[in-house]
Amino acid sequence: MTDRLNKIFQELSPCKVFADIGCDHGYIAKKMITEKLCKKVIVSDISEKCLEKAKSLLSRELISKKAVAVVSDGFTSVPKCDQALIAGMGGEEIIHILNSAKKLPKRIAVQPMKNADKVRSCIVNVGYKIEKDFVFYSAKQFYTLIIAKKGKDSLTEEEILFGRTNIIDRPIDFQKMIKEKIEKLENFSCGEKISSESKSEILNKIKRLKDYVK
Repeated sequence: MTDRLNKIFQELSPCKVFADIGCDHGYIAKKMITEKLCKKVIVSDISEKCLEKAKSLLSRELISKKAVAVVSDGFTSVPKCDQALIAGMGGEEIIHILNSAKKLPKRIAVQPMKNADKVRSCIVNVGYKIEKDFVFYSAKQFYTLIIAKKGKDSLTEEEILFGRTNIIDRPIDFQKMIKEKIEKLENFSCGEKISSESKSEILNKIKRLKDYVK
């Protein structure tokens, strides 16, 4: 597995039935079974062709009934599970999956490739309480991972924008990401063609971002 997938795997909890939505190769589902963190895994993908990769990796588990493979748009055709992973997709796609589901598991791990702020709001709106929400760095890229369980929650504007764990704990990777954003904005603000109004907005944004760097 890649470093990104390993970091996601480390945040998953033991459960009875684990579902990997949009599973790609099915590496995490395979490790959940081999590490005995669940009794059964479900791998799903909207593409039957893409699902074949996971079916090949989990061929023994499929034969022994420890795994089920389904072609599904999100949770539409996915059997009941108590923990699910939705990773490596755009935020809008994840939002569609969550909003379209008739029934959602007790716990979810979500790793959007973009629009994490919109995903956070959606997670709370569909009935989850965010347990952990942080940035991690892998293969020269920053990723957001959100862990949530069924329950009531509300988010401040800052929590929506930056993530609750990032605000409270200020992890190193989050600070690294903020520093890079500040540097890009500072370079952009020095451009000759930028208006005084736009420059003022950028400087205010830089000032706000600096509050999150120790």
